Amino acid sequence: MNPIYNTELDSPNDMLVDSDELLNDAENEDDGNVHDILPDETILRGDDEEAMKELVLPPILEQPEIIETKSYRWQITDWTQLPRRHRSPIFWCGGHPWRILMFPKGNNVDHCSVYLEQGYDENLETGSIPPNFSCCIQFGFVLYNPDVPTCFIHNTANHRFTKDEGDWGFTRFVELRKLWNVPWDAQNNFLAPNEKAIMTAYVRYVKDETGVLWHNFQNYDSKQETGYVGLKNQGATCYLNSLLQSLYFTNAFRKAVYQIPTQDEETLTNSAYTLQRLFYQLQTSNNAVGTSELTKSFGWETRHIFEQQDVQELSRKLMERMEEKMKGTEAEKVLPKLFSGKVRTYISCINVDYESHRLEDFWDIQLNVIGNKDLESSFQDYIQEEIMDGENQYMAGDEYKLQDAKKGVIFETFPDVLHLQLKRFQYDIERDAMMKINDRYEFPEKFDASPYLAENADKSEPYIYQLHGVLVHSGDLNAGHYYAFIKPEKDGWFYKYDDDKVTKATIKEVLEDNYGGEFMFPQGHVPIRRNKPHMRQNSAYMLVYIRQNRLDDVLCPVDKADTPAHLQSKLDEEARIRDARKKEREEQHLYLIIRVITDATLREHSGTDLAVLNSNEWSSTGSATFYRYLRKSLLKDFIDQVAKDTGVNSGRIRMWVMVGRQNKTIRPDQPIHDVNITLEEAYQKMVGHKNGEFRLWAEVAEEVDTDGNAIWPPTTGLVTNKMPNKSDLIVLFLKYFNVRTQQLNCVGYIYISKEKKVEDLLPFILKKMGWSDKTQSGERLQLKLFEEIKPTMIEPMKPKQTLRAAELQDGDIICFQLATSDLKLDDTNPPSNANTSDRTVSVESEKNLSTNLPQELIDDVRVFYDWLANRRDVVFCPHPILNNHPENFDTFTLTLSNKNSYDQMAAKVGQHLNVDPTHIRFWTSHAGTGTPKLAVKRTLSQNINLILNPSYSSFSTANQKPDTLLYEILDISLSEMDTKRALKVYWLSEGVTKVEEYDILVPKNGNVEDLVQNLVKKAQIEDEETGGPIRVYETHNNKIYKIISKEYQVMGITDYVNVVAERIPAEDVKFTEPGSWVYSFHFQNEPSKAHSVPFIFRTIEGEKFVDTKKRLEKRTGFKGKVLEKIKFAIVTRGSFSKPFYLTDEIVIDEYLTHREDMLGLDHPDRSRGVRNGACDLFLK
Repeated sequence: MNPIYNTELDSPNDMLVDSDELLNDAENEDDGNVHDILPDETILRGDDEEAMKELVLPPILEQPEIIETKSYRWQITDWTQLPRRHRSPIFWCGGHPWRILMFPKGNNVDHCSVYLEQGYDENLETGSIPPNFSCCIQFGFVLYNPDVPTCFIHNTANHRFTKDEGDWGFTRFVELRKLWNVPWDAQNNFLAPNEKAIMTAYVRYVKDETGVLWHNFQNYDSKQETGYVGLKNQGATCYLNSLLQSLYFTNAFRKAVYQIPTQDEETLTNSAYTLQRLFYQLQTSNNAVGTSELTKSFGWETRHIFEQQDVQELSRKLMERMEEKMKGTEAEKVLPKLFSGKVRTYISCINVDYESHRLEDFWDIQLNVIGNKDLESSFQDYIQEEIMDGENQYMAGDEYKLQDAKKGVIFETFPDVLHLQLKRFQYDIERDAMMKINDRYEFPEKFDASPYLAENADKSEPYIYQLHGVLVHSGDLNAGHYYAFIKPEKDGWFYKYDDDKVTKATIKEVLEDNYGGEFMFPQGHVPIRRNKPHMRQNSAYMLVYIRQNRLDDVLCPVDKADTPAHLQSKLDEEARIRDARKKEREEQHLYLIIRVITDATLREHSGTDLAVLNSNEWSSTGSATFYRYLRKSLLKDFIDQVAKDTGVNSGRIRMWVMVGRQNKTIRPDQPIHDVNITLEEAYQKMVGHKNGEFRLWAEVAEEVDTDGNAIWPPTTGLVTNKMPNKSDLIVLFLKYFNVRTQQLNCVGYIYISKEKKVEDLLPFILKKMGWSDKTQSGERLQLKLFEEIKPTMIEPMKPKQTLRAAELQDGDIICFQLATSDLKLDDTNPPSNANTSDRTVSVESEKNLSTNLPQELIDDVRVFYDWLANRRDVVFCPHPILNNHPENFDTFTLTLSNKNSYDQMAAKVGQHLNVDPTHIRFWTSHAGTGTPKLAVKRTLSQNINLILNPSYSSFSTANQKPDTLLYEILDISLSEMDTKRALKVYWLSEGVTKVEEYDILVPKNGNVEDLVQNLVKKAQIEDEETGGPIRVYETHNNKIYKIISKEYQVMGITDYVNVVAERIPAEDVKFTEPGSWVYSFHFQNEPSKAHSVPFIFRTIEGEKFVDTKKRLEKRTGFKGKVLEKIKFAIVTRGSFSKPFYLTDEIVIDEYLTHREDMLGLDHPDRSRGVRNGACDLFLK
């Protein structure tokens, strides 16, 4: 049985058959087992094998070739005495053994369970099951009363039997109580009287031509099965995937893309380079390939990959981009030769010898589906001539004047690769919306295009085209899926490319299944109780044909030699890194992550603690050395490796274990004396965590004995089988804060007794630094000493206190700096015995710098530690819209402190940009898109941390980038701007069809009059005295809220309305009374779906609407067919008001009975994308 149901304790509750594999019409099934008999229908009998075969083996939807059909009759007796599992004898069909598997008492259900099972058994003559066993079987069972064969029950299914799924059938075949307890028919006959019945199995073995018939696609490998791989769907990029596969298998196009020189621009912002990468990965990868690199190079954001776009537009823009990239290369003329043809548009006079024509290039042809049954009729429709006569006569110049003429288009040449766009998505004027056209539309595997060429066209070679690709849309206008059928080789198979899955396809799947229209059932089979036609949801929307005599050129071989060498090496290296990381993950449990602090690490680190123990921290300088070492390795072997890497004799190295303290610092704790234990043993004894990192400090002995062995100060450490030795010596690390260089570096470590005083540290420090204890002027050198308890706790040390009293221990850090108080500087007398090393400066020089400290320098190590704890890198980008000539401003990074105020940050940015910091305004940016969010307010309490990491969460601060700010260069200072109100004004310059946006600054105590004056200056339009009065009104939700007077204060305009300004039409200036105009707005289908900018329209008493429309045409700017498609209505203000549509004879002012009534223009919102509200398609 199926492995899921192998045990007797694990049983299904339903039939072991997928619902989509049942061929019985679900509407006809009450219990799934009763056959309806019509009055004039012959009564069926369970023992009539031919009739039963027709009943349980109906035509298969996929119409595969039938190899063999067998029936097997099995007599069942003593039903209740049968074992829990009962199998029939073996019977053969299609060269494979089969048997019936029955659970007479049910498979843990109150039904008899019946399955068809493959009969291979190593203990029987059938032998073991073949390793690649797979066959497609349609089967059915009929159980009937042997004495009354009209009492029967049947069920049917189909399944792909494999080694893993060796049985399939019905867990609920028939209720047990209906076998002999409940009469089966009106004559009180039972299905299995006296516990006897006959079970007949009907088995049909069909040919699996594609290898995926009834496949469940578990563990399916496209590369292994077909030799090709698919593309991953990012969200709604299936339309992109289908187009990319089509272009990829247009081999000449792929070869041309490879010829684009990208070696000097190997960036993921270069669309040509990312397309090359994608094609190469499709060529070489064993798994589905991602398209995220390509879409990012297009400039698409996350929201764009969830919007379905027009494939024709995408194809054309991609071609244009590649054509640009190919200029000046060997492939410069490849794309026009492959995809571009010529079409002639002409107007030819009928009665005189006069013709006007224009020759144009085309890259694809859009063919009408509506009204055409197939490709031929669409082409005829495309080149059909239009007669221009009567009022539509053609003006044939001064000589012939108006003439009857024929207008049409005719093709001069067709390209080698013909892209035909089928217009499946069109505007439906009745529904006033875009609709998908599901009409049946046939296209051939081959067609002759020569009938559509001009008479004088070159026809020396045939224009026979062979189908290469079919791009399919499944679904409706608002939701659907895209996939493609493509024929990669001239004489090969078609394959279905459905995102990441590639399967072999039959010619029926390519053609018939994608014609659209009414669903065609196998062999004319029509389901019972069919109320309406079953329309296909999948249909072709783009066809790719290749000229037959150019097939070898277009489908030319493309191998590794054709791909750019730099591309191969780059991707091969990336693949090697991925494989290495994969292997690393797989072997991770065998290795231990070790980070080692060496003397070099201590010298290089300039910050808190002793080193950067996590490479993800602020700086990688001074990071501990990373090792990935086998857990079973001996510690001494690991020391040898560290010694080799550092150039030190391994005998001079001693490892200290670093442990985490309660204050969250990590410091050396104790040395490991036994080097003959494994790393795993050392880690478990010293650390104990299961999956942590092993952090070590590699101490290097300063002294060795005569034999070259290291001499170590006595310490407490890990010793195997011995008592640990004890000592009062502790190891302390010394850090020096250099004020001049603003560096905090470790200068080494010392061993000192706990009984020593803090002031006893001075000789050790002087020795480490090579300093004298006095300056040349004779003064005693003074130092300030601090203990670095943790990065945010730096405590001064008391000179007379003992180290024990100071609670110092192994691994503690002492920080020192030169004291600056009470020093008399003498630049001419440097300190005696000055010994300046690479890491230090002379004492006198340091003192001079400390006492004459520039304002931006920090002269107190505690302040410096505070700066280290609060420093952060901030990226500053120019505002993409508000800056004049943003291309002149760069993106840069500054290291600042979280505690820096707004003014301090502005000063740093102003210094970098060389602009006045008071004229800089900052904006936060969106984490996902990088677009501006909110302007940062300049307040005294504001600092960088609060700006980038707000202490509260709201809509305005959500999804804010924590490391980036946008900057805007202002014409005025921020303080002056604080006295002004910023308003966005929408200026209607041409009716309502053209809207311009302006950001206007008005004094906060100003009024709308000031707003208008500033708008005149900003928009560079005529003032009111010259051009006429300007009207300003507020809108909300695309409807007019109110007209605002010139005296209205700008601070009274809320943030929730839009401000619209327009020049009052000259003929409307004198009509200022409220009753003489009406608020007008745009909506689509329902008044609640308002869109576009509303406007004010003057009404004329007694005017019929047919005349009103003429004035509306002038007022709005909508003309011709655009105006004809608009339906006008009167709408009362309210959430659920219904529009009253106007006819030409209506007098509009008679129906405007309330002041709140509005004029509505019902038409589609052309400002949004046609489908799914998508924005316009673009490629950056």
